Amino acid sequence: MSIPFYVSPEQIIKDKADYARKGIARGRSVVVLQYQDGILFVAENPSRALHKISEIYDRIAFAAVGKYNEFENLRVAGVRLADLRGYSYARTDVTVRSLANAYAQTLGTIFTETPKPYEVEIVVAEVGATYERDQLYRLTFDGSVADEHGYVAMGGSAEAISSGLEEHWHDGMSLEEGLTLAVDLLTQHGAPASTRSTGENPDPEVRDLPADQLEVAVLERARTTRAFRRIAGTKLTALLGTRGDNASTDNASTDNAPTDDASTSD
Repeated sequence: MSIPFYVSPEQIIKDKADYARKGIARGRSVVVLQYQDGILFVAENPSRALHKISEIYDRIAFAAVGKYNEFENLRVAGVRLADLRGYSYARTDVTVRSLANAYAQTLGTIFTETPKPYEVEIVVAEVGATYERDQLYRLTFDGSVADEHGYVAMGGSAEAISSGLEEHWHDGMSLEEGLTLAVDLLTQHGAPASTRSTGENPDPEVRDLPADQLEVAVLERARTTRAFRRIAGTKLTALLGTRGDNASTDNASTDNAPTDDASTSD
């Protein structure tokens, strides 16, 4: 009599988690941070059609890294849930907390009950009437949810970017300061894991990220409805030009390098 094949539940969960983490690490990074007048989203994304940052509802936005088709399914489900709740009750009843709870349940179910977990990490954010009432929720592939304050980094070199944010981010930053900080950190650390240097003492990869390689959006506190606004074109170029002026004033130098090729993970 043959012995049936057996894998412990602990090993299955570990394998699923490792698989999802590797997929997320191959994606280009996203930075979400609070600034004085709202919440700023900055992503390295050369595509103009496949968005990693999107509006969910009046004052709620969504950002993600990982497999595009998977986080797009989550985004669409979030929009439908928000629209249904706002239509059935009132627009003020649509909150980012309820949306985060729904995403946590969905991701947790997928992780435990399906053979392949979602290779995604997402942030849902709501801009409040005051700076202190802004809300950021980070959700991982297994349904874990964390209430964040100030900033979040996902994908690519999220750990290194988070360290830079911890060191340089502060309350009350202006939009220009927040964008400068986010782009500088993406330039230094934002390359996907598959394209970064390897070795015992790898040099940090410093790249140039022009406006057409970035996806930038904000939730503006001053807007009573439809607080979400994309920043692109001449407006983004002007803001990045301000960053360049600041860099030259500080005598900072960077080595230009070509951007990485598109991969299955965004």
